[in-house]
Amino acid sequence: QVQLVESGGGLVQAGGSLRLSCACSGGTFSVYHMGWFRRAPGKERDLVAAITWTDGKPYYVDSVKGRFTISRDNDKNTVYLQMNSLKPEDTAVYYCSTSTVQGTHWGQGTQVTVSS
Repeated sequence: QVQLVESGGGLVQAGGSLRLSCACSGGTFSVYHMGWFRRAPGKERDLVAAITWTDGKPYYVDSVKGRFTISRDNDKNTVYLQMNSLKPEDTAVYYCSTSTVQGTHWGQGTQVTVSS
């Protein structure tokens, strides 16, 4: 059973930075596409960034391009989300996720709060 555990969230002032981590266990991390999602208060959970397992190619939604960087370390079974120039509208619970033959897997989420 794949398990995902996020960490690294917190409270930061606008313009600050945070680095989120998501540790994967119970599966073969190196062959999983990985994604970071977020759910802002009162909104749906949306994709923020993703990274392929084949060539590590990243994808970003327009609102975070140039500010967020997704990366992965297959030796550590971990995916990261480096978030710079944070804005109050980035406030949300951030989740990592992957899909396998067993289904879609989610972590418990980590809260990111950006104060103005």
